Amino acid sequence: MRCPYCGSFDDKVLESRTMANGETIRRRRECISCEYRFTSYERIEEKTFMVIKRDGRREPFDRAKLSKGIERALEKRPVSLDSIENILNDIEDQAIMKGRGNREIATSDLGDLVLEKLHDIDKVAYIRFASVYRHFENLEEFIDEVKKLEGK
Repeated sequence: MRCPYCGSFDDKVLESRTMANGETIRRRRECISCEYRFTSYERIEEKTFMVIKRDGRREPFDRAKLSKGIERALEKRPVSLDSIENILNDIEDQAIMKGRGNREIATSDLGDLVLEKLHDIDKVAYIRFASVYRHFENLEEFIDEVKKLEGK
């Protein structure tokens, strides 16, 4: 490791500590040449989890985008921020488990996971999300979805 103070490559590790659920190692180092102390971090670099769009494009999984869609569906609904965070964590975990082999998931599978969670939490949010996700074109499709919901 190069010393950020003098540029020397000779250093020694004074202390190592595991952080972030074992995903990161923090190392306290000291340069042998100038005795400057600095910290380095090690983490495993994994292949990016990808989402396969309807048109076949692949893009990196974006938790913020997922969060925005769920928050929009739950807007002005009696659901706490903690519940939303738990929903996001559950969906992200399920998506990663589904796409474990090739580190990717189709948007249709991801949308189905969201609908499943919203169905259990809030029916109005479920209909809101379904109307966008399933591209309702007319009132009949909307009514059919509400009838299906009532039948469950």
